[in-house]
Amino acid sequence: MEVDFADPGFVRDPYPVLGLLREQAPVSRHEPTGRWLAASHAAANAVLRDRRLGRFWQDREPAEVYEPFNLLHRHQMMENEPPVHTRLRSLVAKAFVRGHVERLRPAVAAEAGALLRAAGPEFDLLADVAEPLAVTVIAELLGVPVADRHRLRPWSAAIVRMYEVTRTPEVEAAALTAAAEFADYLRDLADRRRAEPRDDLVSHLVTVRDGTDKLSADELVASAILLLNAGHEASVNALGGGVVALLRHPDQLARLRADRGLIPAAGEEMIRYDPPLHMFVRIAAADVQVEGVTIPAGAEVAALLGAANRDPAVFAEPDTFDVGRDPNPHLGFGAGLHFCLGAPLARIELQAGLAALLDLPALALAAEPVQRPTFVLRAYTAVRLTTRQT
Repeated sequence: MEVDFADPGFVRDPYPVLGLLREQAPVSRHEPTGRWLAASHAAANAVLRDRRLGRFWQDREPAEVYEPFNLLHRHQMMENEPPVHTRLRSLVAKAFVRGHVERLRPAVAAEAGALLRAAGPEFDLLADVAEPLAVTVIAELLGVPVADRHRLRPWSAAIVRMYEVTRTPEVEAAALTAAAEFADYLRDLADRRRAEPRDDLVSHLVTVRDGTDKLSADELVASAILLLNAGHEASVNALGGGVVALLRHPDQLARLRADRGLIPAAGEEMIRYDPPLHMFVRIAAADVQVEGVTIPAGAEVAALLGAANRDPAVFAEPDTFDVGRDPNPHLGFGAGLHFCLGAPLARIELQAGLAALLDLPALALAAEPVQRPTFVLRAYTAVRLTTRQT
């Protein structure tokens, strides 16, 4: 079968088609794109972990047109393999894990509660809570001044639309403009932190070293934007999609209200059940066998995370939303060398948002959620909620 990634019905609910694709074959060739698709959990996991299948960045052409986008990816860890990836991730991790993330947990919880108290009896979960929470958290982590924070989400949203299977010239133009503006802003911020360091991630990225090594200016900008884009998209979209799933399963909402200890497990189930990222692409450096299928050297293979996360060979009743699911070896944050460095931060935000919502005496959908018409980054553009008793 051929998957039409642009079909509105598929984008609205891809899981039946992904299930058929997985049943047909764990790995199959998608003729329209020339990519191989890994749909089973075993196949997707193998694609993410096999070092012969990697991220080998090639500048988009014409290079002079795409330079703002190319620059951000050429120098980031996600688009490189060892030894470049090892060096970049090591340097960024030194700054990223220096207590920056865990120290934010109380502040994230307080911010989530404050946003909900200000939201009123009817509000948009994304615009009024998830997006400002994500912006505040990642901006606080990086050290972006309050006056500049409103610029971050539009930049991030524009850039990540370049990852879709189908996109318009207008989408590409907006992404290139955002990439250039975002990079210029972060270079200026890095210069300021170099002159006057503070206790934030950009200050530490400016000075971080491994022996005599440190990040170049372009590497610092690319690393900071990667963390910011990934942090925004993962946390906002996971909370939006997860809460919609929760409200469409009132028995699970009641179960969670009765046992707050299930919040961490519920967060993992939200990411498994409707992951914010559905596709991660690798390139074969040599002929590689995945589940008995040979991926030829030079070919692209896509791990379909949403299909893998509902594989009945791994998950009991995979189409059932279960806030207490254990074990839950989902691939929502990837796997292997490129496992999401920001996963701990995304989990803190998701758990804080969920806990704050459970503090409300009542919670229901006020309108049908409005879905973004994209597949790779699965998200809603509006999720209106009400706290009025019905």
